[in-house]
Amino acid sequence: MRAILTVIGKDSVGIIAGVSQKLAELDINILDVSQTIMDGYFTMMMMLDLQEEHVDFSHIKEELNEKGQALQVTINIQREEIFNNMHKL
Repeated sequence: MRAILTVIGKDSVGIIAGVSQKLAELDINILDVSQTIMDGYFTMMMMLDLQEEHVDFSHIKEELNEKGQALQVTINIQREEIFNNMHKL
């Protein structure tokens, strides 16, 4: 299963490292990443590959929420199909 992860917050050292480390701990592969800093705010979008056989999406969301709080950023994750349907014209 693929998912889209977004990270938004005031720029600070270690955001990419913290998010990437948490994804590695959860055995989630990063397929693509785009990030930028706009007027002091960090924004990042990632395409992720979650191994279907052991995906507990609520656990993943909870873990990423805790990491976001520790990094003082907002982390959101959605299944790719939901993300795509929400962003159709």
